[in-house]
Amino acid sequence: MEKKQTGLQPFFSLIFSLKIPKTALIIGLSASILTTIVGLIVPLLTKNLVDGFSFDALSTPLMIGIGVAFIVQAIISGISIYLLSLVGHTIVARLRDRMWKQLIRLRVSFFDKQATGEVVSRVVSDTGVVRNLISDHFPQFINGIISIIGAIIILLVLDWKMTLIMLLSVPITVAIMIPLGKKMAKISRGLQDETAVFTGTITQTLGEIRLMKSSTAENVEQENGLSGISKLLNFGLKEARIFALIAPLMYLVVMIVIVMIIGYGGIRVANGTMSTGSLVAFLLYLFQIIFPITSFAMFFTELQKAKGATERIIDILELPLEQGQEGLVVDITNEPVHVSNVTFAYNDEEPVIKDVSFDAQPGEMIAFAGPSGGGKTTIFGLLERFYEPTSGEIRIGNTPINELSMTSWRDQIGYVSQESAMMAGTIRANLCYGLHDSESITDERLWEVTKMAYADEFIQAFSNGLETEVGERGVKLSGGQRQRIAIARAFLRNPKILMMDEATASLDSQSEGIVQQALTRLMEGRTTFVIAHRLSTIVNADKIIFIEQGQVTGIGTHNELILSHSLYREFAEQQLA
Repeated sequence: MEKKQTGLQPFFSLIFSLKIPKTALIIGLSASILTTIVGLIVPLLTKNLVDGFSFDALSTPLMIGIGVAFIVQAIISGISIYLLSLVGHTIVARLRDRMWKQLIRLRVSFFDKQATGEVVSRVVSDTGVVRNLISDHFPQFINGIISIIGAIIILLVLDWKMTLIMLLSVPITVAIMIPLGKKMAKISRGLQDETAVFTGTITQTLGEIRLMKSSTAENVEQENGLSGISKLLNFGLKEARIFALIAPLMYLVVMIVIVMIIGYGGIRVANGTMSTGSLVAFLLYLFQIIFPITSFAMFFTELQKAKGATERIIDILELPLEQGQEGLVVDITNEPVHVSNVTFAYNDEEPVIKDVSFDAQPGEMIAFAGPSGGGKTTIFGLLERFYEPTSGEIRIGNTPINELSMTSWRDQIGYVSQESAMMAGTIRANLCYGLHDSESITDERLWEVTKMAYADEFIQAFSNGLETEVGERGVKLSGGQRQRIAIARAFLRNPKILMMDEATASLDSQSEGIVQQALTRLMEGRTTFVIAHRLSTIVNADKIIFIEQGQVTGIGTHNELILSHSLYREFAEQQLA
C-alpha cells in the first residue's frame, strides 16, 4: 500500500485534540519569554558596568540590578521549565491513554499482522518524541526567536554598522543548518523505524524464551539481535557524522564573527567612536543570536521526527474498533446457534472457510473434527467474533450475533483453550480476570469453583493458596494445573455457551483424566463447541462436524460418520482401535 504523504496539520490537530493544559502552557511560555527578555537586559547592564568601571564608581544600585536580574531570571526559568515539562508529560500521558484504549479494543486481525514489539514502540517511543518536542524544543524555539529579534533591535539602536557585520553570520549559519537539518530528519525517521523493528525482535525472542532455548536457537537469535543492533549503530553513526559537521562549522562561524567584531570593534574603541562596554555588549548579544540559530536545526529535526511519529500514531488511532458495548443486550439462555453459509478469508487471500452451515440446539455438544489446517479454529474465531464472516451469517436464536453488544455476547461465552492463557499475577486474579464484579467475589465462591474444576487440592498445597503468584504466562504451574484454573474461571463466569479448543491435547494421561472430568462437569446443561484431534474425547458428542480444507464434508454422530464418512472412519480406526 502506498504511504500517504501528510504535512504538519495532522500533528497539530492531534495535539490540540488532547486538551492541552492551557493555563500551565500560557504561564510556562510567558515565564520562558520573560526569562529571555530579562536575559536581553543583562548585556546592557554589563555595558554600563564596563564603561563606568572603577572601584570608586561602582554603583550599588547597578550591582543590585544585575544581581536581581540574574536571580529573577533563574527563578522564572525554573518555573517555566517545570510548567512546560508538566504540559509535555500531560499531553503524552493523554496520548498514551488514547492509544492504550484504542489498542485493547482493536480487532484481533490487527494483532495477527502487527508485531507486538512494534506496537509497544509506538506507545512508548513515538509518544516520547512528541513529548520532547513540546517540553524541550518548542520553548527553546520560541525563546530563540524572541532572543534573536530582541538582540537585533537593541544592537541596531546601539550601533547599526557593527550589527550589519554581525548579521553576516546569520545567512551563513542558515545555509549550513537547513541541508544538515533535512539530512538529520531523514536519519532520525529511519532510526525510529529501526528502533520499532528491533523492539519487536527482542520482545518476541524474550517472550518465547523457552522455545528459543529448547530449540537451541541462541545463535540464530544472537545473529538477529546483533543485526538489529548493527543497524541501530549505523543510524547512530550517521547522526554522529551530522553532529560532527554541525559543531565544528558553527564553532568556525562563531569564531570568525567574534574575531571580526573584536577586530572592528577594537579599532573603533581605539579611535574613540565606540566604548569598551558597547563592544562587550555586542559580544554578549552575538551569543544570544548565534546559539538560538544553532538550536533551530535540532528543533526542525525533532519536528520532523514528531511528524513521523504522529503519522504512525494516527494510523493506529484511525483503525476500526470492535463494537464493545454498542448493540443489543440479549440473554442467550436456551437459544440455538445457527451458522448459515459462512465464508471467511483473511484479507484478500483464499477463503479458509467456505460456505459452512450447521445448527447447535441448546445444551448440545457440537464437536469439530478433521485434518489440521481445515478451519476448525477459524470457526471458533468467528463464533467468538474475533473476526467477521466475509459472507453468510451467524445467529443466536433469530438475532444475528453482529447485532449484539460485543461485551454482552462474550460475557455469556466460556472459552477454554489448549494453551490455557494466564496473566502474570495471583491465582485469584486469574480466576477473576475480566469479571465486572470481581471485587465482590468471595473466597467461598472461589473455592467452590476450584473444587468443581478439581483444582482446590493443588491450590491449597501452595503456602499462599489463592494468592500464589503464577509467573508470566503461568509458567510456575503445570499444564494440567493451568487447565484446571481455566476451567474454574469458566465455572465462575457461568457461561451459556462453552467453547473448548484442544482442551486436553497437551496433557499427560493422568492430568487429562482429571481435566476431562472437570470439563464433563462444566459442559452439563450448556451448549458446547469442542475441537479435538483425539476422537476419544468426542465420541459421545450430539453432533460431529467434519471439516476438510474449509468445507464441511460430514455431519452426524460418531456412529453415523463411521458408516457414512470414509476419512472419519479412517481417523477412528487409527485412534480408537
